[in-house]
Amino acid sequence: MRFKDVFSIIGPAMTGPSSSHTAGAVRLARVARHWLGVQPDRARMTLYGSFADTYKGHGTDLALIAGLLNYDTDDYRIPDAEQCAEQAGMEVEFAVSGLPAPHPNTVRFELWKGEDQRTLLGSSIGGGNIHVQQLNEFRVNLTGELPTLVLLHSDKPGTLGAVTSALGAADINIAYMHVDRKGRDGEALTAIETDSPAPAELIAELRALPHMYGIKMINLKKGAESDAV
Repeated sequence: MRFKDVFSIIGPAMTGPSSSHTAGAVRLARVARHWLGVQPDRARMTLYGSFADTYKGHGTDLALIAGLLNYDTDDYRIPDAEQCAEQAGMEVEFAVSGLPAPHPNTVRFELWKGEDQRTLLGSSIGGGNIHVQQLNEFRVNLTGELPTLVLLHSDKPGTLGAVTSALGAADINIAYMHVDRKGRDGEALTAIETDSPAPAELIAELRALPHMYGIKMINLKKGAESDAV
């Protein structure tokens, strides 16, 4: 990763001893929550590498729970996240894996809300920065630094053209876009990082496009809540 400034190295204001094991973990879990769209009823987190070895001693378990509660990195409630989750009715469990992972600080989320289930694979790569590699079984390349639209749709001609046209008409600038699909004419996922968050009216417009069957908004700006679809 190419660090943009000194704050990318020293990390954000935070609660906890380690930016990699605390701040990065909080941000990964917040992205996972926004990917689901709401607070999960149940969460299983499988830890790899250093996360698996040190997650209790470094408070990574509390940071991950706090992120699922949508707490920011400097939230004073992080040390009490386990009790807060219990009060919020969210069941959490942790597992460790000895299998290889993309990065030493990697976690795989499995989240449930009713019948909806989502998965996310991501890593904390230092200084509170993150890299999300998978949403469900689709490959992505997300940092959580910018507002991100995640679109689930059929792999049909014209779909992405209609999306980018709608964003342009709304004066929303695209910073990065990644597309993955399960096969020609099959299911596809498009992740679009933008310079500003898409308003609710635009999300409704995109949702109404042909071949579109799901939209999530990931926005880690302090105090932001996901726009569940």
